[in-house]
Amino acid sequence: MEAAAGLAMQSRAVGAGRRNGALGGDRPARAATLRVGGPAAAPALRVRGARPVAPLCCVQTSRGHQSLHNSVDEALLLKRKAEEVQFELNGRCIYLVGMMGSGKSTVGKILAEVLGYSYFDSDSLVEQAVGMPSVAQIFKVHSEAFFRDSESSVLRDLSSMHRLVVATGGGAVIRPVNWRYMKKGLSIMLDVPLDALAKRIAQVGTASRPLLDQPSADPYTAAFTKLSLLAEQRGDAYANADVRVSLEELAAKKGHDDVSQLTPTDIAVEVLYFSSRLFLCFYFCKELFMCKWHITLSPMHHPLENNFPLM
Repeated sequence: MEAAAGLAMQSRAVGAGRRNGALGGDRPARAATLRVGGPAAAPALRVRGARPVAPLCCVQTSRGHQSLHNSVDEALLLKRKAEEVQFELNGRCIYLVGMMGSGKSTVGKILAEVLGYSYFDSDSLVEQAVGMPSVAQIFKVHSEAFFRDSESSVLRDLSSMHRLVVATGGGAVIRPVNWRYMKKGLSIMLDVPLDALAKRIAQVGTASRPLLDQPSADPYTAAFTKLSLLAEQRGDAYANADVRVSLEELAAKKGHDDVSQLTPTDIAVEVLYFSSRLFLCFYFCKELFMCKWHITLSPMHHPLENNFPLM
């Protein structure tokens, strides 16, 4: 069923010139009101959008100056990568996809901050639209199908906007219609090894994750078994993402033995790096394509020159 999606969302849009912490500058954020349309079958809900994200530059810890130095280096690298990709993004939304527990929310907030975007979590928007405190409760009171309908409605409305970073639910990829919405922007998959996901989820519990919330004497084994099944079911769907960021490969590149040693900033930098490469590849392929048109057509007749798709 199509969820009642009369949402009115107020977000604090972070100005493109705003930076904090190691990124410098104290210009106040630019306030903006974002509206999610659709026939209002239920009272409109006011949703707070992008919350201020903690400064990327960490304070000095017991590790001394080296920790502070590394943190500043990370922040500066993140800023530089953001500057490289901002022009090509041209206001397009970023959709983060991946299995539950893959870090979409944490990384999404960092990306929103450094790009001057607003951040939204699709699960949170569904909870507020339905008027329930958790996805688990929506599953219990209604059904998974009801939740998926509401999720699609939220993604549809978000896709009409610009300059957003959206952390999607783990199962958002299973509906083709959701990909139609997300393809209006840039979709990025965070690929985390299943054993690492199972460890994270076992540590925090599964009460908020209805697809994993099953009684078991061994939370890790239960989580790993269910995650393996979900990964098998959703593998082809995740492959639709424009960019895939493998945390296992990133950890190896940085000389880490485990993905848990990666910082959220490490992952955000990698997201921006692969995004910039995607745009570079696109423009390179476009030039080759247009050269072919120059050979076969008059120089004045290039039907795709002003309407070449991003993906």
